[in-house]
Amino acid sequence: MTAGAFGWRDAVDILLVTLVIYRIFTLFRGTRAMQMLVGVGVLVAASVAARQLELHSLGWLLDTLWSFWVVVLVVLFQPELRRALTTLGHAGALHALFGGAGAETLRVVDEIASVAGSLAERRIGALIVIERGTGLRQYAELGVALDALVSADLLTSLFLPYSPLHDGAAFIRDDRVVAAGCFLPLSRNSQLARQLGTRHRAALGVTEETDAVAVVVSEETGRLSLAVDGGIEALSGPDALRRRLLALLGARTEGVPAFWPGWLRGMRLRARQAEPPTSPGR
Repeated sequence: MTAGAFGWRDAVDILLVTLVIYRIFTLFRGTRAMQMLVGVGVLVAASVAARQLELHSLGWLLDTLWSFWVVVLVVLFQPELRRALTTLGHAGALHALFGGAGAETLRVVDEIASVAGSLAERRIGALIVIERGTGLRQYAELGVALDALVSADLLTSLFLPYSPLHDGAAFIRDDRVVAAGCFLPLSRNSQLARQLGTRHRAALGVTEETDAVAVVVSEETGRLSLAVDGGIEALSGPDALRRRLLALLGARTEGVPAFWPGWLRGMRLRARQAEPPTSPGR
């Protein structure tokens, strides 16, 4: 192919293929399916090598395997394929195109700040991990899969002392609670203060290995903390948590009606005031 024959269609074609391959790797990254994908790559490389080296018997064997391995691969990768098709309609580009990203992030942040403040008042421990760029599927798979819309009521029910999932972390991706009861690697930083408990060390551990943001509610003191980039900071209350999360998640408030955040907080405040008083937890 001469240099003059390379046109814009070829460039678009190469770009689309690159994007498809990149999305496949990001879809499988951090999952057990990645090991199977490597195995498939080894089989493809062996098939190509057999043809190039004219190893007819090996080539015939691999070609025969591929005739039914297509069905086997569909079965093996069924969870990832289903997840990819499900999330296709929830892509960030579509939300950005229709202007829903800023309002949705505001809603999620308000829900998290509301539940964190409520749990802190009642001295109920909690650990909420918010996914950003790095996938957290390898940790989420160790918990209980949920795939539910983020809400203060749901998060509160997960961390109540009688809940079987209250000792683990809740994972949030976009506007969904994807898993709960997840156990995280503890930070190996020997310089941490001794008074930091297991939840704080787990929050630091996941933020040391990924770019996630972790919100911690202390069961002993009722204080709010936020872990990011392997560091932890104390927060004065739900409003401070809300501001930090909006800054870290890059929420765009332009174009979002000014009454929306205040209306949500007012509704939650009236709902909490209408609730019957509960006895303090342990």
